[in-house]
Amino acid sequence: MIALLLVAVALANIAQPYPDLAPLQHGPTVLLLLAAPWLLRRWPLSDRAVMCIALFLFLHTLGARYIYSYVPYDDWARMLAGRDISTVFGLRRNGYDRLVHFAFGALLTGPLAETARRHGGLTRVWSVLFAFAAIGLGSALYEIFEWLLTLIAAGGTADYYNGQQGDIWDPQKDMAAAQIGSALTVLSAIFPLRRK
Repeated sequence: MIALLLVAVALANIAQPYPDLAPLQHGPTVLLLLAAPWLLRRWPLSDRAVMCIALFLFLHTLGARYIYSYVPYDDWARMLAGRDISTVFGLRRNGYDRLVHFAFGALLTGPLAETARRHGGLTRVWSVLFAFAAIGLGSALYEIFEWLLTLIAAGGTADYYNGQQGDIWDPQKDMAAAQIGSALTVLSAIFPLRRK
């Protein structure tokens, strides 16, 4: 999975449409992937948890190629289905970043809970509550990082990177999307679907 993710990052940088922002978008992913063998030996996780992390990183890598605001999912949907997603759902902005924030909560709550249970000694209930809180903290810290970037980076770079697309409530909506994703994962852990 690590090798596949590294290949995905490499492919995402071929004919990169936003070369100035590519290091900022892909650099942390590459560093995490390079550290992953050591991290997974030190704090092993189940295959399911690693798959959730890998799926999130694949979604992030795709978004990072297009600096999130310009992922051409409407073009892809028109080619495949003849209709675009924005029209179907009444979206006035590119919603890919919101999807990835939702995925952050939905996909990483399980691995965080597993880590807290396996390596932190928390009970099942406390580990799930810890993961839910950690998603909120991680989301808030990321939005603060984006805000600090707008203070440090040149105006155009900051606007491109943080992808607000003119929405002054973008940070709050992003954090809410992550918490909703996490809440759904928590609820599915508390009330697992029963097969008939």
